[in-house]
Amino acid sequence: MLFPLHSSLRTRVWAGLLCLSLLACGGGGGGNSSSATSVSTPAPVAAPTPAPTASATSTLGLSLPRQGLNASELGVIVAEGDALSEAIAAYYQAARGVPAANIIRVKVDTSSPTISATAFASLKADVDAKLPAGVQASLVTWTAPSRVVDSCAMSITSALAFGYNSKYCGGCASTASSAYFDSESRQPWTDLRIRPAMMLGATTLTAAKALIDRGVQADGSLPSGDGYLINTNDAARSIRSSDFSPLSASWAGRLTLNYINNSLGPDSGNSISGKTGLLFYFTGLASVPNLSSNSFRPGAAADHLTSYAGLLPTSGQMSALAWLDAGATASYGTVEEPCNFSNKFPKVSTLIDQYYRGASLIEAYWKAVEWPGQGLFVGEPLARPFPDSPSFVLQGNQYQISTRALRPNSSYALDYRVGTAGSWVRLASFSTGAVPTQNLSAPLPPADATQLRWLGPCPSDAKQLCTLSSS
Repeated sequence: MLFPLHSSLRTRVWAGLLCLSLLACGGGGGGNSSSATSVSTPAPVAAPTPAPTASATSTLGLSLPRQGLNASELGVIVAEGDALSEAIAAYYQAARGVPAANIIRVKVDTSSPTISATAFASLKADVDAKLPAGVQASLVTWTAPSRVVDSCAMSITSALAFGYNSKYCGGCASTASSAYFDSESRQPWTDLRIRPAMMLGATTLTAAKALIDRGVQADGSLPSGDGYLINTNDAARSIRSSDFSPLSASWAGRLTLNYINNSLGPDSGNSISGKTGLLFYFTGLASVPNLSSNSFRPGAAADHLTSYAGLLPTSGQMSALAWLDAGATASYGTVEEPCNFSNKFPKVSTLIDQYYRGASLIEAYWKAVEWPGQGLFVGEPLARPFPDSPSFVLQGNQYQISTRALRPNSSYALDYRVGTAGSWVRLASFSTGAVPTQNLSAPLPPADATQLRWLGPCPSDAKQLCTLSSS
């Protein structure tokens, strides 16, 4: 069972509109401009130099960083000799175009729901040794074992990401945080030495194929909703409601999110039925009724906050796999009693924001959980309904910048310099509000400019400014 609330949700107030200012002074040093290079704030000067003069002869261009993991960055972990695991991996590889080098076969006992910490250490060492260096995340193609047990239980997806360590589990206690939580990292293994993992979560090949097909169909679909966020009369399991209650208004015009407050209502108001086109469904109950009466869009994310949704194969509470069986593309549940720390469950506002800005489903789900050690992530990892196709083009006497990846309430900038040893000069500065625009404009640099760089929140610390790309 779940116990009373032990920690409050962290809230974030988003406000403001996007503004563009042209800075008339140079700044920064001429150091390395490669990705994720930290940039210090320019010191003010007493006598600013003139603002950059637009140059019709400028031909400088820039490639903005892409969002979302792709098939070449995903490792598929197969239980060697297990017919279902092998068949799922083969279908997934064909559907997603995963390179053969990323298909990793390991020896694992799929007859047991658990694996010991000692046996898992050998398994992880084998996986890590075989994965190509550029692989950033992984997919598990079996449902057992689903958790690693020793003094406490970690999900196998989190243990693959962090290694088994009791600081990530332990029942009703705070656990170690994930550096990947709400980060701007596009390459978690490269940036943070974390490979987020997801279990496909299908117990038959037919179900696996249907799930994989939904993930593929989701790509680029740009759905408008619908989402249902329900505050149930189960107070202990509805601790996320303060996070997602404002989302209906804040996403108006972009996504249709319906907040239902049934905190004082009857049990019949704790769920929805007969709804179609669901993209998000988040609630708090031990078991969600009427689930099969609804239909989900490809790429849908859904989960219910309760103690044992990740305890496979059964726990007496509804399994996270029930969401996949009903048509969702990914879900989440914990594998041991976590108590209702909100940090141990997906923060809905973060998940939706990251997903909408171009993250794949595995990235959005993982970035939404601050303490994921006890949590099992299930579904099709590469589903990406909201792809970012960034562009940086020269149009007339301006640069036109288009991207859906801008982080709310953050700073971005465009710099230029003359020569490889010259000082960087600020060309344009951007501040995003709660609803970032997807289209920006900036003046051209002087005709003798030789290089541009695009700066934004750092992958490992979104409060700092880093070089994200350079020409």
